Amino acid sequence: MKNLAVMIRCLRPFDMIMLTLAGIINAFGITLFLMPVKLYDSGISGTSMLLAQITPKELSLSFFLMILNIPLFIYGLKRQGKRFTLCAIYTVAVYSLTSWLITDVLPVDVSIASPLAGTDLLLCALFGGVISGIGSGLAIRFGGAMDGIEVMAVIFAKRLGLSVGSFVMIYNVILYIICGIFIKSWILPLYSIVTYAAALKTVDHIVDGLQRSKAAMIVTSEPDKVSSQLMEEFGCGMTLIRAKGGYSGEERTVLYFVVNRFQVMKMTDIVHKTDPLAYITLSEAADIFSINQGKT
Repeated sequence: MKNLAVMIRCLRPFDMIMLTLAGIINAFGITLFLMPVKLYDSGISGTSMLLAQITPKELSLSFFLMILNIPLFIYGLKRQGKRFTLCAIYTVAVYSLTSWLITDVLPVDVSIASPLAGTDLLLCALFGGVISGIGSGLAIRFGGAMDGIEVMAVIFAKRLGLSVGSFVMIYNVILYIICGIFIKSWILPLYSIVTYAAALKTVDHIVDGLQRSKAAMIVTSEPDKVSSQLMEEFGCGMTLIRAKGGYSGEERTVLYFVVNRFQVMKMTDIVHKTDPLAYITLSEAADIFSINQGKT
């Protein structure tokens, strides 16, 4: 409990404001564009929408968002860290609360049509996808997440020989097939694919490299301090490459380090706090293969 209180105090106010905004934006896109016309979001959000449709009204979207997402975030606690888990749960809580306010409290009729796009499925799919994508992108950008399936993808995709993007895509394809079977129509699931594509593209623009890990090349004159801080924080190894400055002729070390997209901001903060003059370049790492799972 004491550690949780310390962690909450360490969270930056601006990050919390942006995570709050991310949850509100995502709820706006889902409840005002997708739910009224029974289109489906992707991941756990889409699963929650389907369950809310086929279960009694007392079991709302907000209920399923919390019930399905929070266990996944907690399961990923060791891999993603306490700060990420706390931020992700907070963001989903804001998303759930805002969804409940829009659908059950505020005087907004979302029962039969979108208040902004009517019953036009294409408009609802595009704008719902873009707006929810903005929310998801902001959540990832500021240290959280909107959907537990992405956390599971980060943990299990490599074990299955898949990229994170492929894992999420397979989950969503299965989800949309199940949706089609339950509602006995393929029109809405097919339009939901448009929603997914629009959301994914939007997140790509907000968080560079959504589907891929990041390979970091860190040029530093403090390799021991930087490497020990990173290995202690992330619990994984790295490769040290001796180098020489082309202009200065001074000895340098290049640290080669791979992180997932949730960890990029934390990594850069650690490096620049340890060595303010360090130089970092990031590139996409689509596939990572290792003969053994030991540290490099």
